[in-house]
Amino acid sequence: MTQGVKKSLLPQGLRDLLPPEAIHEFSVMDGLLETFASRGYERVEPPLVEFEENLLDGAGQMMAPHTFRLMDPVSQRMMGVRADMTPQVARIATSRLAAMPRPLRLSYGGQVLRVKGSQLRPERQFVQAGVELIGADRPEADAEVIALAADALTKLGVEELSVDISLPTVVRSMIADLALDAETTEALLSALDRKDAAEVKALGGKVADIFGSLMGAEGRATKALNVLDGLDLPEEASAERDRLRAVLALLGQWVPDLMVTVDPVERRGFEYQTGLSFTLFARGVRGELGRGGRYITGGDEAATGFSIYMDSLLRAVPTRERRARLYLPYGVSDEIAHRERVAGWITVAGLDPDVDGPEEARRLRCSHMVKGDEIVAVEKEESA
Repeated sequence: MTQGVKKSLLPQGLRDLLPPEAIHEFSVMDGLLETFASRGYERVEPPLVEFEENLLDGAGQMMAPHTFRLMDPVSQRMMGVRADMTPQVARIATSRLAAMPRPLRLSYGGQVLRVKGSQLRPERQFVQAGVELIGADRPEADAEVIALAADALTKLGVEELSVDISLPTVVRSMIADLALDAETTEALLSALDRKDAAEVKALGGKVADIFGSLMGAEGRATKALNVLDGLDLPEEASAERDRLRAVLALLGQWVPDLMVTVDPVERRGFEYQTGLSFTLFARGVRGELGRGGRYITGGDEAATGFSIYMDSLLRAVPTRERRARLYLPYGVSDEIAHRERVAGWITVAGLDPDVDGPEEARRLRCSHMVKGDEIVAVEKEESA
């Protein structure tokens, strides 16, 4: 017994996915990829492990602290286990698919592994699914991927979906425009990350005025845009505000029921993003459903996309009704078995002619069984 318990123990952050959760995850993943494909996003499947210098190139640099490394016994070169699939898809786009017409629309789905989990996401291994739109640097591209994410999640049954749009480059450009020293910059970023308005105010002067106003812009999209319109922003930040306005207008046309909020100072998790970014949430569901945004590929192409985190998504998606299980006693013909599978049953064949049919059906979790030419319900065992 002790030996069996030891074998079931897994490293922290890793787990076995058992029925019916494994079936649920497969079904949800299939639904996501089907919606992505319906919008012209073609699927790619990068390898689980790559040479370290390739995996951590370009946008992948930010995933270095999260990446497991190992030595390839064949080439004697360091390899990494992917911690995020976005950099891999970007690599494929700029190498194997470099000659394909732009904009290039790609989708993906697979397992990722990270050195450690976070407070909100303690899992170290989980499934990612997402899309990348490469070679288009227009507001229409940003709006397309947000609308696609909303469409895919809504079709799966996610309720009260919301998207929080971030503008990570605005803070960077404002800091550069004000020529802040390293100490002030560090204190400011720390306060912004904690959403500590009092500490921002304590910095005084233009820093307190400008970044206090930016923090006050957080909230519903209309309110945020009104606050941003009232600020004297440098050129780069002003361009991001104009892009935000265009994206919000498009989302209002394409997904008018989508709840959209804006947080101009949020930057955590968007370190490699180069423009408008976003996070997906569902009311009452722990953790983010996914996140995405604009970045530059290793080939210096403009790109945007998103990743859906299946562990969070499965908590938001209602479990689909499972098909009933039908027990086929030993000797039932293949013709009958095929007929019932076509009719929608999950068939479970009996392999022993000497067992009691109803008892075996109950043991194998079947609600019905074939009896002669009929299908009959299996009575539940009376509790003692």
